Amino acid sequence: MVHTGRWLALIVAALATIGCDRVTKHAASAMLDGEPDRSYMADTVRLGYVENTGGFLSLGSDLPPVVRTAVFSVATGLALIALIAIAVRKIHDSLPALGLVLFVAGGSSNWIDRIARGSVVDFLNVGIGPLRTGVFNVADVAIMFGAGLFLLGELRTRPAARALNRPG
Repeated sequence: MVHTGRWLALIVAALATIGCDRVTKHAASAMLDGEPDRSYMADTVRLGYVENTGGFLSLGSDLPPVVRTAVFSVATGLALIALIAIAVRKIHDSLPALGLVLFVAGGSSNWIDRIARGSVVDFLNVGIGPLRTGVFNVADVAIMFGAGLFLLGELRTRPAARALNRPG
């Protein structure tokens, strides 16, 4: 029964993450494409439409199209499948499982963009003065938050596992 509840919660988290990302990317495309950037909270938050053909911080955007497709579509798709398999095995440990699910959901939503349009819609930029992030989207937030949860969960469980394995 507990596993059923965890599975349901993880599926809801994945669908909510993908849904929020898809809706916000659609809104950004409809309201920001072709418009000047918008600034909020004394320029702490900027909204502007960008189509990113590369990966994180546009890395790889200057690669030949066939290489970009191999890396960002084929290899990423295979990596997402592998991460799903790992998440299934981590179901007993809630925090790492949730981290992996958020990571995979964000990666999947960006992967859907790459397959459908050859690029990912990015539209958020935050910072203070000249210290700013790259342009990102909701899926990127899920990827980073998921990676953090996974690492936190793994670091939290490692000392307990070592204590159980100590002779004595």
